[in-house]
Order: sequence, then structure tokens, then C-alpha cells
Amino acid sequence: MYVIVVYDVSVKRLNRVRVFLKQYLNWVQNSVLEGELTKAEYMKVHSHLKNIIDEDEDSIFFYHVRDKMYLGFDELGTRQSEIDTII
Repeated sequence: MYVIVVYDVSVKRLNRVRVFLKQYLNWVQNSVLEGELTKAEYMKVHSHLKNIIDEDEDSIFFYHVRDKMYLGFDELGTRQSEIDTII
């Protein structure tokens, strides 16, 4: 599935969230990552992030579609980072 993750977390947890997500997804803008995940990877990411954040202070949104071809997308301006292949 193609996943877009958008997060707003406390500064004290920000680096842990970002570093973890960059293991699975491509960074495209501040607090936004996207990429392909298997169902198992998605469940692992979701579960691990739930253990990192404070649900009373932080928020993470997961947008997902079966395949990127079903995702409408328009872009204005310059990307913060080019999407690359995760090795």
C-alpha cells in the first residue's frame, strides 16, 4: 500500500519519530513522509509509533491507498527532498 504519514509531535520526541519513519518511508517535507509499505510493515510502523508518542500531546495521521496510481496529487513550489529508493 502507498502511505503518507503526517506528524506533529513534541520536540522531545521529534527526532525519534523522524529517524524511525525514515527507515521505512521517504522524507518529502518537514513532518511528512511517504512510500510503499506492506501490510506487515504498516502494522509495525503504526505500533512502534504508538509506543513513542504521547497521545495526549502528539498526533500522527496515516493516509493510505492500495496503490499510488489511485492517489491524486498536485504540487506547487520546491520539494524539501527528492524521493529516493530506500536501501
